[in-house]
Amino acid sequence: MLPASSIAEILESQDRLIQEAALALPHEFSRCTYPLGPLRQAVYLCLTCALPRGICSSCSIACHTDHEQIELFPKRHFRCDCPTSALPHPCTLHKHQVEEENTTNAYGQNFRAAFCHCGRPYDAKTERETMIQCVACEDWFHESCLNLRERPPPELVSESSALGDGTKGDASNAHPARISGDEDGDGDDAHSDASSSDLPPPLITAEDYESLICASCVMSVDSLRRIAGTKGAMMVIRDKADAPRRILDGDSRAGERPDCDNEATLSVDADDSAAMVGSKRSRSSSVPHVDAPDAKKPRPSPSPSPSPPCLAPASNQMAEAIFSALNTTLHESSSATSLGRGDVFLTEGWRDRWCRCTRCLPSLSAHPYLLEEEETYEPPEDPDSGLSLEELGLRALQRLPRERAIDGIRAFNDMRDDLMAYLRPFAQEGKVVGEADVTAFFETLNAGKRS
Repeated sequence: MLPASSIAEILESQDRLIQEAALALPHEFSRCTYPLGPLRQAVYLCLTCALPRGICSSCSIACHTDHEQIELFPKRHFRCDCPTSALPHPCTLHKHQVEEENTTNAYGQNFRAAFCHCGRPYDAKTERETMIQCVACEDWFHESCLNLRERPPPELVSESSALGDGTKGDASNAHPARISGDEDGDGDDAHSDASSSDLPPPLITAEDYESLICASCVMSVDSLRRIAGTKGAMMVIRDKADAPRRILDGDSRAGERPDCDNEATLSVDADDSAAMVGSKRSRSSSVPHVDAPDAKKPRPSPSPSPSPPCLAPASNQMAEAIFSALNTTLHESSSATSLGRGDVFLTEGWRDRWCRCTRCLPSLSAHPYLLEEEETYEPPEDPDSGLSLEELGLRALQRLPRERAIDGIRAFNDMRDDLMAYLRPFAQEGKVVGEADVTAFFETLNAGKRS
């Protein structure tokens, strides 16, 4: 029971709840994203529906409210599956027709509710570790599975279930702890703020890097593999199987610069190249003057400009040894060598440091998210977000026909008068209004309507 003096506190608490709801759900969830086609957007996995498919944020609220769901956070080039024949649950937002199954969506292990190298399911009630999102495949990884820390013992994990402090975050994105990964929250590479305070700090903290790329993705992109272990592309390694882990970040274990297509150009830097061009010009200018050639004679075509030099750092021998060993175990969930797992942590500004020579650029251009940050779709802002219940009620009345609005106002005034009459004796006698009293009032009100 609440004393009458707490009415002001109740109203203040109600205002706080409205503000928190406006911050948590500031968008309007009235339109399915299917008509927009494939785009990078927040995706939810519905566990209640039979097939492992993804739904947009609007459908997760409007169509699957009473279903068990897992938030997968942003996925690129994804189209909502809710209006398609893949899901038996009808879409309440896309009412035109049942669409054919999406054939361009990629359904990785996250759509089987599995995450990380280890393939474990994610449970926010028991997970204490930060999880980090890979920029490339957009999967989520435990810090311990990235060799950043030791896995917390099982008994500690069970103790934390009461805390419910596990989250997922995104390190250009911080989002599935919160899973960690995005500078602008769009899901690039996540860092989490929810790592349990009683765990030791990870070997590489969220402040030390901007984005994560997992070993499988590093090995699939030539330019990524070439920079692994160099300055600004950190790896966690051991020098030998029984040695402690350390950070490989461009130390002295570097090999020779990889050969590029233009070997002659690589032997000089940009200044030397310009000097060579200048010396050629000076020599040609010393040739004795001759009369202008006949206009009918073909003129020699200008010599092609030299290709830009390769600016990629020399590949790291330790990193190459790890990737060579991983080649045989890449498709195993526990793939790792005694020296390291092969994941790469990129420091701030990594997109600006790429070499764009004729060898490096093609492998980068095939993966545009490596060259430029991606935009992530967000639903439009909800004009009703943050409004009080009174304001929402008045707005609803304005949308009704005039006669119905007047009837609604009269019904509200009648209920208000009945409630004031019911509560007046409590105020006169100084009695506390309890839950049972409020319930009795509305039961009496409903009985009067039925009669």
